[in-house]
Amino acid sequence: MPINILMPALSPTMEVGNLAKWHVKEGDTVSAGDVIAEIETDKATMEVEAVDEGTVAKILVAEGAEEVAVNAIIAVLAEEGEDASAITVPSATPVAAPPAAAPPEAVITPAATPAPAAASVPPAPTVASPAATNGALVSGAGRIVASPLARRLANDAGIELGAVTGTGPHGRIIKRDIEQAQTSGAGKAATGASAPAAAPKGMADDAVMKLFEAGSFETVPHSSMRKIIAQRLTEAKSTIPHFYLTLDCELDALLALRAQINAAAPEIDGKPAYKVSVNDMVIKSLALALMAVPDANATWTDGAMLLHQHADVGVAVSIPGGLITPVVRRADEKTLSTIANEMKDMAGRARDRKLKPEEYQGGTTAVSNLGMFGIKDFSAVINPPHATILAVGAGEKRPVVKDGALAIATIMSVTLSTDHRAVDGALGAQLLTAFKRYIENPMGMLV
Repeated sequence: MPINILMPALSPTMEVGNLAKWHVKEGDTVSAGDVIAEIETDKATMEVEAVDEGTVAKILVAEGAEEVAVNAIIAVLAEEGEDASAITVPSATPVAAPPAAAPPEAVITPAATPAPAAASVPPAPTVASPAATNGALVSGAGRIVASPLARRLANDAGIELGAVTGTGPHGRIIKRDIEQAQTSGAGKAATGASAPAAAPKGMADDAVMKLFEAGSFETVPHSSMRKIIAQRLTEAKSTIPHFYLTLDCELDALLALRAQINAAAPEIDGKPAYKVSVNDMVIKSLALALMAVPDANATWTDGAMLLHQHADVGVAVSIPGGLITPVVRRADEKTLSTIANEMKDMAGRARDRKLKPEEYQGGTTAVSNLGMFGIKDFSAVINPPHATILAVGAGEKRPVVKDGALAIATIMSVTLSTDHRAVDGALGAQLLTAFKRYIENPMGMLV
């Protein structure tokens, strides 16, 4: 009996992914555990392993195909003894092809409502049995078949699902169909008391382009990562009531301790076993501060507050095309050398897009450090499900008053962004004060 290979969900929220590469071709024999393909999401490229053994009978989704829906059939295996050439392609599964390159004059799409170039949208698959109304697939119960994300985007944009043609598996309406409808203007709900107004999305592409001289700019289509970053940050700023607390911390004692720790590192194969950075000590200090102020180690949900038992600290890492936030789990329990080595490993794999979803999802707080760029202070946007994020500026020599006399000290400004639903002003102040205590008395991290 043929075995269908489905597009895997690499995270609980994943709806589509890109099939970056096949490691097998039709006719190849595979065993359970063999790597057969690479799937690309907005954050990482993951290897897909075969869970059964057999012969690759049909490859249904071409290498390079984008926005392949989760659970779509991407290939078919023939079991031992089956004639691979006799297996037929499932009739309701479209054979996807790589998208055509966008032409030079392609229209730029707004970050909040990205739309792929028309050439990249495959034709709607032919579906034999269910009825369709104005191009939309309708279930036997009369309900239009669409993904939850597509329904939300359609509602926000004031688009009637019944006027949208689905290009997902079995004619399902997915995100790209709504984006295409926004670009073409199709499916707009009639105006009037019964039709909700679409949320403002910013200036239209053609209006923006008219502000600049023709030929004076280059159009660069948004990557999947950039689209997701734009979507999530827009949602975060729109839905999370941010407020900000800033504090200055003296670094001289921390810098001295860091030098001692690194000087004491044993050598392995001629290299130090670890090299602790200021950022590693910031991670540890924030984790310990959350343990000292446990009510701030929280996540807001509509039904309840989640109070976490450990401090899992995400760290913003810049990668080509955007950023990713690998998470140091249980940072409150780990030594500085362990945190240093974990961050070195995860930052390297993040830049190669080799992190596993469980390594960058979740977390209870985050650190964003722009000090290495000389930035004095800034405010970071909270990344749900976190209730806080710490923005870290550069350490610099500043004049300070000590015991009534002017002195020079190395000062670092930090700004805590907090979700006011979960962390009130006084609670946020307690957290930041606890963080400052560990930074200025760093021996407390070692006991």
